[in-house]
Amino acid sequence: MIDDFLAGDLTEVEAAVRAAAAAEIMPRYRQLAAHEIVEKNGPHDLVTAADRLAEEHLTASLSRLLPGSAVVGEEAVHADPKVYEALGGEAPVWIVDPVDGTRQFVRGEPGFCTLVALAHHGEILASWTYAAALDQMAVAVRGRGATLDGAPIRSGSPAPDAVLRVAMSHPDYTTDAQKRALRGLRTEGIDARPCGSAGLEYLAVARGDLDALAFNWEFAWDHAAGLLLVTEAGGTQATLSGAQFRITGGNDLPFTAARDRGTAERVLAALRAGA
Repeated sequence: MIDDFLAGDLTEVEAAVRAAAAAEIMPRYRQLAAHEIVEKNGPHDLVTAADRLAEEHLTASLSRLLPGSAVVGEEAVHADPKVYEALGGEAPVWIVDPVDGTRQFVRGEPGFCTLVALAHHGEILASWTYAAALDQMAVAVRGRGATLDGAPIRSGSPAPDAVLRVAMSHPDYTTDAQKRALRGLRTEGIDARPCGSAGLEYLAVARGDLDALAFNWEFAWDHAAGLLLVTEAGGTQATLSGAQFRITGGNDLPFTAARDRGTAERVLAALRAGA
């Protein structure tokens, strides 16, 4: 089933992502009413009507495209954590973050995106990163490379003597222990800054506009699409132990996604020093 689907017309998925954004996200961009913004777990963890309605839209359309598939969406898991268990099940799974970068969206900034990935047995097979306000669509399919608006993209490598540009977990989303672990990035040869939308940061690495990421959380909806995008663009990823990041969880955190292996090793060495 999944092989036939991947061999078919995947532009239908792209169309579904665009349609959800057009119907539920962009009409509310810079038009959100106060009652459409709710705190989930605190003032830095927001959800909007656009998040909920776009996820519902995508859940319906993606399920129709691949009958028998499951959907693991950020808002559905917030309502029922057991939904997350589908990542370890037998059915293909759509992993959905309807609005990645909700804070930017709420502030009326363009730095947000919709993330969709298709996985099976823990392996990410395809992904779509759509920055609706910028009208940019990045697509990756395992073994077939990565594209941005239809043109191939490659991560490349930083110059050997370059200061590494690294986006890391935003301080607002980290505990004191996690801050200590990431402190190793505050070292010579690395210019670290807090991340914005995770999906757009992954896209920056895939394009070679950013050298690496370092994240201290593992929710699949934030990472699945971007991890495939980076690796299919020629980059790499690894957890603190050196093992590959698993979307099913249980990773040795922090982890990195980087333009190349050498960059990943430099970032991991700094993280280990901090830990």
